[in-house]
Amino acid sequence: MITVLAGGVGAARYLRGQLQTAEQVTAIVNTGDDIELHGLHVSPDIDTIIYTLSGQSDNDRGWGLCDETWTAFKEAKELGLDAWFQLGDRDIGTHLARTSWLQEGMSLSEVTTRLATARAVKCRVLPMSNDPVRTHVTLAAEGREVGFQEYFVQLGYSVPISGVRFAGADVAKPAPGVLDAVENADVVVIAPSNPVVSVGPILALDGIYEALSARKDRNIAISPLIGGKALKGPAARMMTELGERADAVGVARRYRDIVSTLVIDEVDGGLVEEVESVGVRAVVAPTIMSSLEAAVELARVTVASVS
Repeated sequence: MITVLAGGVGAARYLRGQLQTAEQVTAIVNTGDDIELHGLHVSPDIDTIIYTLSGQSDNDRGWGLCDETWTAFKEAKELGLDAWFQLGDRDIGTHLARTSWLQEGMSLSEVTTRLATARAVKCRVLPMSNDPVRTHVTLAAEGREVGFQEYFVQLGYSVPISGVRFAGADVAKPAPGVLDAVENADVVVIAPSNPVVSVGPILALDGIYEALSARKDRNIAISPLIGGKALKGPAARMMTELGERADAVGVARRYRDIVSTLVIDEVDGGLVEEVESVGVRAVVAPTIMSSLEAAVELARVTVASVS
């Protein structure tokens, strides 16, 4: 069994490849990005994973469903709603179902399984926790704290930050099956997701970091930073603003106590010695998943580098 710690787009693309090379794959997905919006419970990373693995994601946008329409969103804006977070009509259907089932008493794990099954997803998809954990960032100039989606979507991650906090992580428990999926995996892969706000909330949960540390030799991560930049999202600038090195070496430092190996892109081949000086073995391979074939090859190289 392969267990993957997952954020959104990068993890979803990696999982597509992993599912072609392994029969049993479990994704433990970040829920720190979740938001209650217009009365709906939205789980962006879970939805990105499910939409992508079902073959129904919008590959041009990188998020949401294909063949989407925006009638409800446009109508709400015309009526005066401050609708800064875009929700397509098909996407709203997902959020309506999730919210209704949660209000009926189902756990987020149960709801996620139902949604994944409905879209014929072959990967086992687990939210990191059934308890609420919300990522907040502190804006450097103002000193005020905002929710991650406000920073990421409304502000376009264009303003410097000085801190990140995972509200609720100190009391939240891993969802059922999460610790087992870590402890019993043949290989645990940390997907090429934002180390700060996609993987960070998962690692902040009680027992996760310790479980990973105990089996470090069978864990591997893939750097989401290539040439000091993220292909998508604010990972590089967040690490820089938090005083960390925003490259494969910085990623290795973040994960050195929980992985034995880091896959870095060919562009960063010159950083092998520095990565390994941190105490993490470096494997150089193409990491840009521009096609399913590229994702499959990355998955093969990643798992083979551990086993």
